[in-house]
Amino acid sequence: MNESTIYYTFTDEAPALATASFLPIVQAYATAANVNIETRDISLATRILAVFSDRLDAGQRVVDALAQLGELAKTPEANIIKLPNISASIPQLKDAIAELQALGFTLPDYADEPTTDEEREARSRYDKVKGSAVNPVLREGNSDRRAPLSVKAYARKHPHVNKAFAADSKTRVATMTKDDFFSNEKSVVFAAADVLNIRHIAADGSVTELKKGLKVLEGEIVDATFMNAAALDEFLVETLAQAKADNVLYSVHLKATMMKVSDPILFGHVVKAFFANVFAKHGDALAAAGLSANDGLASILAGLVNVAGGNALAAEFTAALGQGPRLSYTNSDKGITNLHVPSDVIVDASMPALIRNGGKLWGVDGAEDYTLAVIPDSSYAGVYQATIDDVVENGPLNPATIGSVPNVGLMAQAAEEYGSHDKTFEIQADGRVEVANSNGDVVLEHKVAKGDIWRATQTKDVPVRDWVKLAVSRARATNVPAIFWLDAARAHDAELITKVKRYLGDHDTSGLTIEIMAPADATRYSLERIRRGLDTISVSGNVLRDYLTDLFPILEVGTSAKMLSIVPLLNGGGLFETGAGGSAPKHVQQFLEENYLRWDSLGEFFALAASLEHLASTTGNSKAKVLADTLDRATGTFLEEDRSPGRKIGTIDNRGSHFYLALYWAKELAGQTEDAEIAASFTELANTLGAAEAKIVEELIAVQGKPVDIGGYYLANAAKVEAAMRPSATLNAAIASLGK
Repeated sequence: MNESTIYYTFTDEAPALATASFLPIVQAYATAANVNIETRDISLATRILAVFSDRLDAGQRVVDALAQLGELAKTPEANIIKLPNISASIPQLKDAIAELQALGFTLPDYADEPTTDEEREARSRYDKVKGSAVNPVLREGNSDRRAPLSVKAYARKHPHVNKAFAADSKTRVATMTKDDFFSNEKSVVFAAADVLNIRHIAADGSVTELKKGLKVLEGEIVDATFMNAAALDEFLVETLAQAKADNVLYSVHLKATMMKVSDPILFGHVVKAFFANVFAKHGDALAAAGLSANDGLASILAGLVNVAGGNALAAEFTAALGQGPRLSYTNSDKGITNLHVPSDVIVDASMPALIRNGGKLWGVDGAEDYTLAVIPDSSYAGVYQATIDDVVENGPLNPATIGSVPNVGLMAQAAEEYGSHDKTFEIQADGRVEVANSNGDVVLEHKVAKGDIWRATQTKDVPVRDWVKLAVSRARATNVPAIFWLDAARAHDAELITKVKRYLGDHDTSGLTIEIMAPADATRYSLERIRRGLDTISVSGNVLRDYLTDLFPILEVGTSAKMLSIVPLLNGGGLFETGAGGSAPKHVQQFLEENYLRWDSLGEFFALAASLEHLASTTGNSKAKVLADTLDRATGTFLEEDRSPGRKIGTIDNRGSHFYLALYWAKELAGQTEDAEIAASFTELANTLGAAEAKIVEELIAVQGKPVDIGGYYLANAAKVEAAMRPSATLNAAIASLGK
């Protein structure tokens, strides 16, 4: 490992395409500071191949780059730039497997219900890849996420539009009031390290070991809870009837990617509730055909093509769409509903979009309408209802005048819900679930019924201490109030509150405003301040961190992709994240059809500058500091000149934005006075790019407007991608000449 190395992740979809264009520029510029930029492939396709590498031919085998980075993240030398990656839902995982199989990789199928030892073994490997498999490995630290001053200034100067809610708006959030994860949660703190076992005891006394040898540390919080399936189904029946009676769109908002075990099951309950009559008649036949509601309507309809009588059954699904409440659509032109794909509607992106759009989503005809937004678990649903209430009462937030809500998030070492995946189970029989310590004493227990979703989560003490320290340091550095979003009525939060109060005593908090509020109250407090142009630091747990770092940025600056996301790693290294990837699939679709990539790499620019600055401070590399400072200034010019990708063909896209960043960065490097050697080496490049601006832009735009072939979606052909993403021979030659 080289302390002068920045590890740049290669991921999937639009970010991977953008990397093919931007990374050659970064690598060329970095040589001026003797900084190595190395890539590590953590794409979904490569992660799949890595877990089955022993089954592949020698020429097909790949290293487990994610595991390598996970070990690196625990060292002081770690300096990782992490781009958004696919958090694979089961339909995405199956699509990726099929693509890789078609390319000649001897991978087994993904078995929804494995029946043989071989299928179970393959399924266990795939389970390591699906959902949010990357973030828990790399996030060996807590999160510091905020809008850079340049982004905030740009949003104020060029404000986007947050639409007003109509006076008669019927849009609201529907959530459960009992028997959900929130209300059933129990929590315990361990006074000493221990080893736990989780078991299910059926009503007939039979015992099933669910999880053995679960190690916990001194001071660790362990929670257990469950979603009552019968209560969930009752709630869904009620909300479907409410939406139909109110004549509003019905939409469900989950996170089937990050909560990769529980939320696909919840999604399946919604699909079954909406198409209740169809499943009552044909549920057994669908199951026999391997078609699961958890995978969504699109997967079922695609599978019916190979089922006897499938066309008639598909027609029943289509007819049912017209009989229930009106569904919201993610793509009405293509007939894709809210229930087609579990990973299409992700709550942290979809709810802010709904609020920004005046409380309206889109129906079958593409027209906007009021919406019943269904968020079954009540843990964080109140945040969105409180935001809706505020906008209805006070009008839409004005990006030109409002303040900001940066976030300090507890996420190190798979804290809280995002660490629940290997401890989440769909209960197979009535009985109870027990969590027992090494002495056999039951420390947590729930009475459960068949179909319930039970889960346990862990939050280690060291991340909590670091989280409190980070919150205090950010409050001190900015002189901004820091609010811990914790609900004393929730078992887990109550234990966290005790720890927070204790660890705040380890720090000088004199003159600071640091408070603890339940999420809905904290939402109202932050919105009241933001309307007065004031900032408020939200200090939250892991899932809520995800929600808030989309909600407020989307309302403040129009997107969460332009945020500065720094993860100070626990052992001294740094992880620098480049923004959210929820829009990546739509950008790829447009690119393939029109050779136009609207993906915005601004978050990458911010992450790179922070990474270079971190490297400079930890290694004493003054040249890296020059690169960081000039990149910051170049990004400011980039924003001022509005060089982000345009909205339509004929304007610069992602590739053009990279050219302009390279141009402005070269000019800043040539003009700075801190390092004469660097200035001299970039003077010619700055002049060359400036003189060739019109020609380079012409070359980049000339390729637009026709389909492009990149040889695959999950495992694209590298040569084809490079050719597509670097179409300007003039720009390529100029970058290649640097340092020669």
